[in-house]
Amino acid sequence: MTSEAGRTGANALARLLGNWSRDGRPSADALYSALRQLVLEGQLPPGTRLPAERELADRIGASRNLVTGALDRLREQGFVRSRRGAGSWIGLPATAGGTAESGGWYPPERGESINFAQATPAASPEVYEAFERASERFTTRFHGHGYQTQGLPELRERIARRFAERGLPTDPEQILITNGAQHAFALVLRTVLTPGQRVLLEHPTYPNALEAVRGVHARPLPVPMVDGGWDPELLEATLAQAAPRLAYLIPDFQNPTGALMTAAERERLGHALRRHRTTAVVDETLVDINLSGEPLPLPAAAFAESQTVTVGSASKSFWGGLRLGWIRAPHEFVQRIVVGRAAIDLGSPVFEQLVLSELLDDADRTLDRQRTRLLHQRDRLVAALRELRPQWTFTPPGGGLSLWCHIGSRRAGRLAVAAEQRGVRLASSGRFAVEGEFDDRLRLPYSLPEETLRRAVELIAEADDSIGPAHPPDLVT
Repeated sequence: MTSEAGRTGANALARLLGNWSRDGRPSADALYSALRQLVLEGQLPPGTRLPAERELADRIGASRNLVTGALDRLREQGFVRSRRGAGSWIGLPATAGGTAESGGWYPPERGESINFAQATPAASPEVYEAFERASERFTTRFHGHGYQTQGLPELRERIARRFAERGLPTDPEQILITNGAQHAFALVLRTVLTPGQRVLLEHPTYPNALEAVRGVHARPLPVPMVDGGWDPELLEATLAQAAPRLAYLIPDFQNPTGALMTAAERERLGHALRRHRTTAVVDETLVDINLSGEPLPLPAAAFAESQTVTVGSASKSFWGGLRLGWIRAPHEFVQRIVVGRAAIDLGSPVFEQLVLSELLDDADRTLDRQRTRLLHQRDRLVAALRELRPQWTFTPPGGGLSLWCHIGSRRAGRLAVAAEQRGVRLASSGRFAVEGEFDDRLRLPYSLPEETLRRAVELIAEADDSIGPAHPPDLVT
């Protein structure tokens, strides 16, 4: 359970804490440990407002001094921040692998830890070469005003051509260049939704998309992934019964499970979207990371074009530092976003668009090399896990950037804390949950160099050995 509106009441926090004093003797240390664990597991995201100390003390049956002592210790470490007249809220200290402002999600630049919280490959040499070529073309751009609200025409042409090559005819006017896929999704949410409307999401799902949905005060509607994939009947039933205004889906190497939706499943989904008039946002961020060598099904938009908005990104295919993405949608929808975009920004940077144009001119060569690297890294991570943690189960995905591991019992939160102490930063499994938690799961990316992957697994195994057996789940009545 997480706070969707940025605030959690005393009753909700008491339910999250459960049996926080396991030995029957309440103490500030026990409450401190329980609250810290909820933060690291993602059950209390950074920014969540906390109830008043007296209110929380009354609800959990503890003295106010005990609650004050626990919160003071959390304040000292940066897990709680307070300001007179504004109350207290959850933060995250730099020692937890990030800054308070980053929410622990962005990688530290200091290099003191192995960042397993993000699945982000480094730039390839081809990216540097594209920057050099773009520099030569950049001088011709100084004569105009530099604003391109929809994006550079040559870049939109190249992206449209790649859609057509995949079997989805597209013209450049159906493309809008954005500052990454997350920015693209935020623009779509702003255009389509009003507060309180439902958004269907896979469960588990990409955490930043979930935060974007909550950020516009929409209501997340989870549909569980089943047996490593989608349940078409469950998707159809949810669309029919709940009538969500929007559906956010990742059919190509789903994050975090790595699942790939079949052509038959896409066709069935397309029929359901049209029948129930739900707009689908299809996230193709990982579509280029196909490690199987097999051709992919047609893009999901091919089965329900009028109901589908596709978002893509250069971040995983080429380099996150480009900060460029795109929207592919019907003409009318693109123009609606163009008109409303001025309230957020006035377009994407020209130079980076020139770089991406250069990369797309030779995309097959660059992506083939990227896939070869990632395939070796995936296999190295799989081998290390099977050697050092043979009891963990997972299905090596045919693409994407990470493994979704079942670790056998509910201890992922404690394991993340122990791994952090050994210099490995793990993503909180709770962040992938629309509701509840995934404390028996870990997402492990293979976007780091092979030798780093091996060392990370060694340290994670040490951390796992150190934490002992998992506690049984608390029963809340």
